[in-house]
Amino acid sequence: MVPCCGAVLWRRLLRKRWVLGVVFGLSLVYFLSSTLRQEERTVRDRNLLQVQEHEQPILWKVKFSSGNSSQLSNQCRNSVQGKLLITDELGYICERKDLLVNGCCNVNVPSTKLYSCESCLPNGCCSVYEYCVSCCLQPSKQHLLERFLNRAAIAFQNLFMAVEDRFELCLAKCRTSSQSVQHENTYRDPIAKYCYGEYPPELLPV
Repeated sequence: MVPCCGAVLWRRLLRKRWVLGVVFGLSLVYFLSSTLRQEERTVRDRNLLQVQEHEQPILWKVKFSSGNSSQLSNQCRNSVQGKLLITDELGYICERKDLLVNGCCNVNVPSTKLYSCESCLPNGCCSVYEYCVSCCLQPSKQHLLERFLNRAAIAFQNLFMAVEDRFELCLAKCRTSSQSVQHENTYRDPIAKYCYGEYPPELLPV
């Protein structure tokens, strides 16, 4: 009998507007407080991420050693894509027909050159990709590459974090990218468009 009376009393209470108002008010307070706590956590996490991005240096993988490569063997990686010229990881540039079976340029051929900057301008931009890579591999360019990595924008982090050594860095650096173009469809310098330097080519007048 008592449970039945309790149920009737509860139904009568729920019919009263002030009870419904209290229930609605408590629900609204709970919802707002939960939303505010979630927003505070989001803002805190975003601020922490921004502080980490600005204060912590990027841990680049690139290795700078006495050679250009992290691999020690009689095999060479090379720039692969050139139809006429190839640059190997030791810094030699040669004609494709003078490439040895191990992937290295034949250094006994007179036309093979080491650390050649032919077709390259003083700003580090070259008209031929393979010469850009060969020039970039010069030991004297190490400090330039280190400065670039230290100053590289977060936007380039995904691109350059993946490279393992100097050769891979030069391959990636010399490829054309958004830094090489203006207005999304025009090269900044249509002739010297492969750059290993710290800065992109000068903008051409419109």
